[in-house]
Amino acid sequence: MKLSSIVPSYFLRLIERLGITLLMMTLTRIIFYLANLNKFDDVTFLDFLAGIWIDCIAIGIWFIPFYAFSLLPHPFRKKKWYAVSLKVLFHITNTLMIAFNLLDVEYFKYTAKRSTSDLFTFFTEGKDFYQLIGSFLYDFWWLILTLAFLVILSNWLYNKSLNRERSKTNTKVNYLKQSAVFFIGAALLFIMGRGGLGFRPADMLTASKLTNSDNTALVLNTPLAIIKTIGKKSLIERDFYDKTEKNKIYNPIQTGTSNHKIGKDLNVMVIIMESFGNEWLGKVNNGPYTPFLDSLIDESLYFSNAFANGKKSIEAVPAIFASIPSLLDNPYISSHYGMNSIKALPHLLEKKGYSSGFYHGATNGSMKFDDFAAHAGFDNYFGRNEYNNEDHSDDAWGIADEYFMPWTAESITNNLPEPFLAGLFSLSSHHPYIIPEKYKDQLPNGPHPMAKAIAYADMSLKLFFKEAKKQSWYKNTIFVICADHTPAGTSLQYAKRVGMYQIPILFFDPKDRIKPEVSDKLFNQIDILPTLLDYLGYNSNYYAFGNSHFKNHSPFVINYIGNTYHYLEDDYMINFVDDATEELYNYKMDTLLYKDSLQFYTDEALKMESKLKGIIQRYNYDLIHNEMKVK
Repeated sequence: MKLSSIVPSYFLRLIERLGITLLMMTLTRIIFYLANLNKFDDVTFLDFLAGIWIDCIAIGIWFIPFYAFSLLPHPFRKKKWYAVSLKVLFHITNTLMIAFNLLDVEYFKYTAKRSTSDLFTFFTEGKDFYQLIGSFLYDFWWLILTLAFLVILSNWLYNKSLNRERSKTNTKVNYLKQSAVFFIGAALLFIMGRGGLGFRPADMLTASKLTNSDNTALVLNTPLAIIKTIGKKSLIERDFYDKTEKNKIYNPIQTGTSNHKIGKDLNVMVIIMESFGNEWLGKVNNGPYTPFLDSLIDESLYFSNAFANGKKSIEAVPAIFASIPSLLDNPYISSHYGMNSIKALPHLLEKKGYSSGFYHGATNGSMKFDDFAAHAGFDNYFGRNEYNNEDHSDDAWGIADEYFMPWTAESITNNLPEPFLAGLFSLSSHHPYIIPEKYKDQLPNGPHPMAKAIAYADMSLKLFFKEAKKQSWYKNTIFVICADHTPAGTSLQYAKRVGMYQIPILFFDPKDRIKPEVSDKLFNQIDILPTLLDYLGYNSNYYAFGNSHFKNHSPFVINYIGNTYHYLEDDYMINFVDDATEELYNYKMDTLLYKDSLQFYTDEALKMESKLKGIIQRYNYDLIHNEMKVK
């Protein structure tokens, strides 16, 4: 007995068409893997099988309208207009899924995770996307051609199924049989979209459970990551500990000090260097790209074991200026909680008579920095509009660093009365890596276009200090220099879960009130605010998830990416997924994270897990209830 005599041909064609998309998803996963080989070093065939299952789940969700209309009992199935409508619906859904997967072929190099619904923030807020679309199309033309090829291939396969359906369509409509097929077929596909009959529907965590943490992004697909985060409340309350115990485990309310470590009423200048990861730092890897920053390190308190708290620029600003990490799927600034009431560094120093200004050479509105700067308490924002000279534009992001950074030094003199807090965010060491023609032969080449862009930004930093030294405020200023995040890595070490966050952080004082020193203590961006407040002798309590370098505490580093918390303390890192520690590594000895030592260091893992749970519980509660400041 033929299967078609039991199951209607239109249902078989539906399965065949969903199979087309499954094939496209598999092909895009292979492309994703080949384009990011240096990120995945322990991949097995089982990872790809797991990926096929995750793709089936995504298809079961994205194609609900398509399979609902394909299975509806009705007499129009043989009508051409209905067949054309179904085909259009299929191609819209199929093309979107292919496009999202292909987008992360390159974007993953920078974020180290599959894109979620926060991707749409980049498209809809500010003008960054519209300014850069030309360079994206130019640099990633091969992805556009790949998309076109896969869409054409999908259409060819769909037409073959369409021809077979027409040849077997029965002119009679058996409503009872078609109704049974509709309810049974839709139920089965709905179950596929849920990922089975489990209590909880499958989500991005499902991929985490099917492989190790390094390969989660390979098993996952972008369409599932996007649809599972659209409209989703970012955080849920945790109850690991009762109310009295939770504050003993972790409390972000910090105690001020009246002890001025280096002096009173000193200016503070925080310089954030775009994408200056340790991979490109001469002091770490003997590269020729950062000679000026290397020279500053010799004169600074330099943290050689320092980390970013995220993989995006938009995650760095609240971490540095408000000591708030982004421990959620969407960056804190663009999340539901981005406008919570906070007391960031500008607010805190304003009480002590400080003026403040934030400088970023990009188009005003880029990454909502101007909005957050105002919310954080900065008095002034200086961007592309305020610079007001398009002759110095890089034709991509905004004003080139060699012009904007020295201009910042002059602008501070003219606009910020002392004492002041100034933030400067560099721009040029970022895709599309535009280097002015006059410097292309002067700057060192490297294994990636990023190398020359880093060298250009380092040269611009030197120009800033050259101009700053001419200003009356220079010697009365503490400079903090750090990266926002790491760039796309070219080596395996900096693609791993530790190396992909390692950045330089240093405190420089022209008058040597801060003694030059290399500290190997764990230090991350959220520690900058409390350390600065201790330097300045801030004597009131304040809210911060980080800790001062001077406080008697166990230093830690925390990150969140792709449903996984990474928590470092002492020599160890744990990966915490779905409320449980899954892996533990001695990240100092095992830099490539090959040896999961969880079974050998259970007590160490439990101690770290306890602290991490306390941080997560307090973080989620405070963000949800808008309690992110001292009452």
